[in-house]
Amino acid sequence: MEIHRKYIETSQEEVKPIGEIAGFPVRPGLFDINGAMPLQNGANFTVHTRSGTSCELLLFHKGEDKPYAVLPFPEEYKIGDVYSMIVFNLDIESFEYAFRVDGPYDPEKGMIFDKTKVLLDPYARAVVGQRHWGERKKGAYHARVVKDTFDWGDMPQSKQELCELVIYELHVRGFTRHGSSGVQHPGTFEGLREKIPYLKELGINAVELMPIFEFDETVNVREVNGNRLLDYWGYNSVSFFAPNTSYTSTLENNHEGRELKKLIKELHENGIEVILDVVFNHTAEGNEKGPYFCFKGFDNEVYYMLTPDGNYYNFSGCGNTLNCNHPIVRQMILECLRYWTVNYRVDGFRFDLASILGRSETGAPLNMPPLLQSLAYDSVLSNVKLIAEAWDAGGMYQVGSFPAHKRWAEWNGRYRDTMRGFLKGDCWLSWDAAWRISGSADMYGEFSSDYKANYAGYNSCINFITCHDGFTLYDLYSYNWKHNEQNGWDNTDGADDNRSWNCGYEGETDDPEVLTLRHRMIRNACAVLLCSRGTPMFLAGDEFGNTQYGNNNGYCQDNEISWLDWRLLDKNRELFEFFKFMIAFRHKHKIIRKRLPDAVSGMAYIQAHDAKAEIVNLPENARMIAISFAGYDKEKGEDDIVYIAVNTYWEDVSITLPVLTSGAWYLNVNTYGDGNGRYCYEEGYEPRIDHGFIMRPRSVAVFTVRDI
Repeated sequence: MEIHRKYIETSQEEVKPIGEIAGFPVRPGLFDINGAMPLQNGANFTVHTRSGTSCELLLFHKGEDKPYAVLPFPEEYKIGDVYSMIVFNLDIESFEYAFRVDGPYDPEKGMIFDKTKVLLDPYARAVVGQRHWGERKKGAYHARVVKDTFDWGDMPQSKQELCELVIYELHVRGFTRHGSSGVQHPGTFEGLREKIPYLKELGINAVELMPIFEFDETVNVREVNGNRLLDYWGYNSVSFFAPNTSYTSTLENNHEGRELKKLIKELHENGIEVILDVVFNHTAEGNEKGPYFCFKGFDNEVYYMLTPDGNYYNFSGCGNTLNCNHPIVRQMILECLRYWTVNYRVDGFRFDLASILGRSETGAPLNMPPLLQSLAYDSVLSNVKLIAEAWDAGGMYQVGSFPAHKRWAEWNGRYRDTMRGFLKGDCWLSWDAAWRISGSADMYGEFSSDYKANYAGYNSCINFITCHDGFTLYDLYSYNWKHNEQNGWDNTDGADDNRSWNCGYEGETDDPEVLTLRHRMIRNACAVLLCSRGTPMFLAGDEFGNTQYGNNNGYCQDNEISWLDWRLLDKNRELFEFFKFMIAFRHKHKIIRKRLPDAVSGMAYIQAHDAKAEIVNLPENARMIAISFAGYDKEKGEDDIVYIAVNTYWEDVSITLPVLTSGAWYLNVNTYGDGNGRYCYEEGYEPRIDHGFIMRPRSVAVFTVRDI
């Protein structure tokens, strides 16, 4: 695209109009550049439709619904299925644009062309109509022509392995919208940028942003108990190429994305990668009763999976399913991801309901999905993280069997379910818990049947206990049951299988014993997550006990249920300091993150242990398990040995540590505490443990080896 732009701008005298349409000088355009592109004295518009019979370009004055110019594309301005036209004498800051497409109307065949419908450019770089959060869109969607003048300098692309990351999942609006956030621009990209010093202090090195593509939060607006409920999370894409303009603090007309790029650049300068949560499984157009503003009008039968009678398959649970493995849709998704990688320097993508990306046009699972393969081997995306939510709403569950091509990682749903259960005392999960802590090698490592052909070991696994979908970590240990009454569905929405425990009292309490236990359970979860092989991810606010008051499905709650309450940072400072310590501990010990050369001491590189360390065959219902990691760190010139012991029993358990040939064991973490409020021990201040240790009830302890 840059080559085309330079050619047009430097050779304007050679590129002249050859015709006139609706009073505008025009000529055939750049057919291989989808969407709209600014030129020196106008703009190039390219759009395609496979079954449409004609197409019109509509130009609007800003904020107006009636076009001031309609420019039909002549047949001479069409190659194959692509229409392209350069329109001269246009100031990109003075207009908005859209299209109209005519074609056959045959709903049973999926063709529902309507030449009266105003259509949003599928490749629009900026969408008009959703600038102010919560305001209903007026009229049809229009697009703007965007001029990219942002200077990235010589910032290199990150090449960190996935296992090196600690991922922090957050919602751009909810992260700073609460009055306690202390930022000047709450609920925006700029507000998040203001919090970068906090992120750096916490120690995370990757943020995963919940959807930031343009979406319509008012699409299903309703009122419940006096509260206005919106599509707050944003999993309802309007446009795949355009950032959500309501997340910006200032107007960016024709320079949309600048504030987001500034945020990403500053995050990179502070060593923090950016992963986008992307939604390619469905769109905001919904089913037969849904709106008609883009893909339905260009090629409904191409972009969506349709039943034999022309209705919409709904493997997304949101009304429609994008036909991801159709060559046209596949090319659009690839071009979209390349665009965000090149123009926004995004480091990775987490794909919502990614199993849909592996379905055929009829919805059947594909053995070798073309889209997943093309993304895995694309040259531009070669250093970008690809993370699958390896299931969908149609019942396909592929955790441990996703077509990964040694490139795709997965949200490890089995880690979440197993560790939630085991940490609250479900002892029958002990064997599974040992596998999860040690990196799920039964799914992604050398013990996996398709490891060599499919997975990439410890770079395949995203471990998490909490995410946006479900309880916060505080609520996980404060509620036995979901409390989604405020969502208006009689508490029928949201997951019922939460594997949570209220520690003896449902909801908020002032009981010091209950609160002490809840905080210990949070520390337990944090310690285990940060000491597990694989890539840890946790939900923003978990580090200071943020609550959603028992709501485990806050998708519609644009209020204090979903917003982070930063007052809790001071109230629960010890939780924050514990998270901060554990993140630093993980960064310090490479052996947790990946396999190293064999330890000089002779300890196995990964081993599960019973209460007595020499017993390496766990009882079937063990309430206490331990995992050891050992290897030789060439950079430090010494063994790196970590031993994590997890006691889920409600009584003390005496444990022994492995016998060492040199050095001594030191206690780094004890989530039960020493009675004086200390849970972590810095190097040089750790208690030495000669051989035995008393694990207090429901606690986690972490030990390391160093020279005496």
